[in-house]
Amino acid sequence: MKTKNSCYTYFSITGKFDPLCITELLQLSPEHTRRIGAKRKNGTVCDTAVWEIGRCDRYDPIVSNQMENTIAPLLGKIEILNKIRKDYSASLYLSVVPTVCTDEPSPCLAPSLAVMDFCHATRTEIDIDLYTHDANDQ
Repeated sequence: MKTKNSCYTYFSITGKFDPLCITELLQLSPEHTRRIGAKRKNGTVCDTAVWEIGRCDRYDPIVSNQMENTIAPLLGKIEILNKIRKDYSASLYLSVVPTVCTDEPSPCLAPSLAVMDFCHATRTEIDIDLYTHDANDQ
């Protein structure tokens, strides 16, 4: 039986910077960027830049496995991430976005020690946005 639960994780940097600079510093290709001044779909203008990498949407009830997959390309970049954070007054986030069905077992959202060590070393915040739906939702 296929689960109705799902989850995705990703790493992001937000702040006052040009996303190309972050790409050059980290020598990694982002999956999504947004520049300061870009227009959102609703017409408002972005006042911060965003650089994202490591989206993992292969659901695992042990969500720390997804978190570890997300941060894997960044583990050797801790010094650079700290420089980015300081030089650009940037914020670093490990986002976890689970959607759970009320009639199924809940996933384990606890980060592993490896994830906590990375987040501590880089001052990365873990942001969990939990969504639920009941068994009758399609």
